[in-house]
Amino acid sequence: MQAFREITPYEWRENPFEQIGNQWMLIAAKREDRVNMMTASWGGCGILWGRPVVYAFIRPQRYTKELVDASGSFSCTFFPAEYHEKLMLCGTKSGREIDKVEQTGFQVLEDGGVPYFAQANTALLCKALFRQRMDPACFLAPELDAAHYAARDYHDIYVGEIKKVLIKE
Repeated sequence: MQAFREITPYEWRENPFEQIGNQWMLIAAKREDRVNMMTASWGGCGILWGRPVVYAFIRPQRYTKELVDASGSFSCTFFPAEYHEKLMLCGTKSGREIDKVEQTGFQVLEDGGVPYFAQANTALLCKALFRQRMDPACFLAPELDAAHYAARDYHDIYVGEIKKVLIKE
């Protein structure tokens, strides 16, 4: 399998709208010896507090949330198109019920205790800086609340500082 090389966040040339919104990403974290990941198609990248960051949205019932909260770090990994079906599994099954690493066959790599996957083509390794539960009173477009939160299971918004960007060429 091809090796990763490190670049700065400013050198990353992929389109985050395409990467996150259409190809999806895996948000992964580790607690003790357990790695779990979830598929996400909501999120973003930018600059906040003078730092390169990602914005990740995790619902309270997700097992990955427990691991991010416990570890204080997470990765956002992006995969070639042929892994789409495996990403679908990671978005529909709970890590409390199955071992997603085993089910997908993804090889876990680590850097400073932050897990990412050998099959990915890009990994953003992040330190959690901020977390806040979405407040329904803050919706300026109430139709979004009605359309996306019928179960009232509002996401926690995470801001993670991008500490490393690893890519394959």
